[in-house]
Amino acid sequence: MMKSVVIVGAGPAGCALACLLAKRNIQTTVFDDDKRPDLLVGESLVPAVIPFLRRLGIEEDVARISEKKFGAALRHPNGQRADFTFRRLGKSVPNYSYNIPRPEFDRVLRNKALELGVSFVNQRATLERQHNADCDLRLSDVSMQQAGLHVQPDLLVDATGRHRLFSKLLDLPVSHGERDDISYFAHYESFDADNVVDGQVVLSVLDCGWAWQIPLKDKLSVGVVLNKNVARNFGKNPQERLENIINADAVLSQSGRNRKRVSDVMAYSNYQLVSQQAYGKGWVLLGDAFGFVDPMLSPGVFMALESADLLDRHIFAKNDISDTALAAYAKEHYQWHRDWDTLIKYFYDGRLLNLHKSGEEMVKNSSRFSLGRFMKWYIGRVLSSMVAGVSTRSQYKLAVLKHCCEFLLKDEDVSQYKIKSNSTGVELESSDGKTKRPLDQQFV
Repeated sequence: MMKSVVIVGAGPAGCALACLLAKRNIQTTVFDDDKRPDLLVGESLVPAVIPFLRRLGIEEDVARISEKKFGAALRHPNGQRADFTFRRLGKSVPNYSYNIPRPEFDRVLRNKALELGVSFVNQRATLERQHNADCDLRLSDVSMQQAGLHVQPDLLVDATGRHRLFSKLLDLPVSHGERDDISYFAHYESFDADNVVDGQVVLSVLDCGWAWQIPLKDKLSVGVVLNKNVARNFGKNPQERLENIINADAVLSQSGRNRKRVSDVMAYSNYQLVSQQAYGKGWVLLGDAFGFVDPMLSPGVFMALESADLLDRHIFAKNDISDTALAAYAKEHYQWHRDWDTLIKYFYDGRLLNLHKSGEEMVKNSSRFSLGRFMKWYIGRVLSSMVAGVSTRSQYKLAVLKHCCEFLLKDEDVSQYKIKSNSTGVELESSDGKTKRPLDQQFV
């Protein structure tokens, strides 16, 4: 019988798991120093999150601090734009989600865990690596005393997110993914959201990467994602780089012509890093500590909560901490990453925008009940359910998307919609104010 669990980290994954364990009457202790930056990546939710919020009884609390979101849009500099409006997908998943202020959202989850009786230690946990047959890691004596524990917990859970505490202590191997991007983002006032439905997140293709505009209450989150080496061309620090990238884009610069930045500029990298080992003797990885999800299409917080739910279903619901149960958890978690990566890849290589353009052309002169109109409607429904997080892992819908992107578009030139990562084609004025040179030659 599992008696106690220690979770290290109190972000969405850690607090969500703590809530689920409290409902199972499992003694749970969470270590976290409760220090958060004012801005955190992951400010937009997908509709598949809503059933989990309702399960914990916190949707109303989240709604009070958030902006309701009814869709997303993909936009290209040539004027091409694809708007996705969420559809109601069954009884449990609504046609909306929320754009959230992350620190406040995290606080709602933490308060719920406290309400359910979870014990929090407002300190960073210290762990010691072991070299015996029983466990790989143990809590230090100091952390044991802080938690009021007399015996080591049955399971240690790493929910430290980007700190990846266990991975660093155990030197776990990682996969870095295909892209080497970095993002810069901040909150603005008087920056047009460019949305056509309430709360719509607008994702724009840039000459050098892509950008997001996320409507929040009384402000807008604006972020850019681009290759790390290219980012150096836009300035010496995150503030300069974000402002220069916005100014270099015709659409963003116009939308933000009257903008006022009301926050610091935050930088995040390693968006596709995934641990190649998810569990061991007495420990398991959770949420971002398991692996990062590319922010494209906003799956991050959903994956954090889904990670907690997966671990609960595979381990705690069955009271089974065996390698077989942990392996099943890891397998399903890895599959989630692969399927999100497949969907996101079609944005990066330009096929999603090209697919939308082809659909618009199919119905230009077609009759109301034509095959072309049906195909456009059906493909739109498939994409809507996938980006909502509801059927992202549907092998049937993944096959439909693959067929459309790789066969229907096989004779199309999709390169014009591709997200460029190694050069920009944009020029900036040099320091002497006279000569100009391409950005890919301007490293500062």
